[in-house]
Amino acid sequence: MSTIVRDYVRSLNLDAYVVGGAVRDELLGIPHTDEDFLVPALDQAGLRAALEPHGRVDDMEVHGQLVGVRFHPRESSVRALVPAGIELTPPRAERSIGPGHRDFAIVADGSISLEEDMARRDFTVNALARRLATGELVDPFGGVADLERRELRTVTEHSFRDDPLRILRGLRLVSQLAFDLAPETVEQMQREAAGLQHVSGERIGGGLAADGLGELSRLLLGSEPAVALRLARDTGVLVAFLPELGDTIGYDLESPRQPATLDEHLFLVVQAAADAGRSLAVRLAALLHDAGKPAADLGGASHAAEGARIAATVLARLRYPARMQRLVTRIVAAHAFRVEGEWDGTRARRFLAEHGDELAFELVACKEADLAAKRVLAVELDRGAALRAALERERGSAHRVSDLAVDGTDLLDVGVPQGPQVGRLLERLLAAVLEEPALNERAALLERAKAELA
Repeated sequence: MSTIVRDYVRSLNLDAYVVGGAVRDELLGIPHTDEDFLVPALDQAGLRAALEPHGRVDDMEVHGQLVGVRFHPRESSVRALVPAGIELTPPRAERSIGPGHRDFAIVADGSISLEEDMARRDFTVNALARRLATGELVDPFGGVADLERRELRTVTEHSFRDDPLRILRGLRLVSQLAFDLAPETVEQMQREAAGLQHVSGERIGGGLAADGLGELSRLLLGSEPAVALRLARDTGVLVAFLPELGDTIGYDLESPRQPATLDEHLFLVVQAAADAGRSLAVRLAALLHDAGKPAADLGGASHAAEGARIAATVLARLRYPARMQRLVTRIVAAHAFRVEGEWDGTRARRFLAEHGDELAFELVACKEADLAAKRVLAVELDRGAALRAALERERGSAHRVSDLAVDGTDLLDVGVPQGPQVGRLLERLLAAVLEEPALNERAALLERAKAELA
């Protein structure tokens, strides 16, 4: 498959190969934009020298060791397609010298063969290369056959030991591509699961990649996250990187509404959120929303409050952005609200006022996924849909202090003393407007404010 970027790299006469996931996705017919290139017969210095006449060249490092370059072409039409640059690397070999992913000796050398470079990769379906000059497909480890079987198999039996994050990458591919794990891959995961304790949190969750997503995030954003999460549980991987979920495994909820064990319930809610195309925040909340139930059942805080504490701990450790941490924790803390009764305009406006627009809709999304994973009557599911519809109708109505037809300055002008009383009076005016939106007129609100002062 020819692309503009591939054609450009071929025009540089480097005898380059496109490698890895781009070749896999090409063979699977999956659209992709991210392509990495391997340039045999050149070392780091030689690669820089070959590219510098054509644009800006930045060295790439892995833990202080040079592993290739990021190339920014001079041609504006190509540069516009790859604003982050084109990644080109010499062949390299890696050797683990300790338990963590940082403990590697990396050798980047043009004398290393293409097959040797492929041997350091994670799965056979990613150990593929296509020569740009001829279109030849290089498949030294049977990756094409594994693609046809839709099966993930490691390139070597020590692949996970070399980089334990590959365990989560494999589970992420299960979720994204609906692949199965080869039996020996499952055994290797079980054997090496504990290695995930040495992987930095941002590589698992918050993400060091250009898209800001770590492997857990990508797993949850796949189409089959429940399958991947069950494999994580059954291989010991789940508790290795999320020990906070250990108490949920096999936990009997003793409820006809939730006949599944707690861990299975969490997975089903995540899957329901995925099926509905919900945001990463909702999927993270789905995974963690009931994690506090075992502790709450022993007499602690409410399960939502305990779950929010756990969520805050997990998300901080996995180095999610602060905004994502706050949003997910707030979803978990408030997820246990009830949907019974009629959702008229007043109730919907109060809900929006209490939570704010973003959180309100994310809460509904989490609730809908939670209900979908339970044994409930259709009428309860309908109430969730009714809540969403009511919020959509009322989101343009006044439900924030900033929506009021008056502000603090107006209140000062009619004699309200400067200080906290201004804020309290604005909140009371908002409460009145939530009940009766027609009151949100400047004259009417000022009259009401003056009456409260009398």
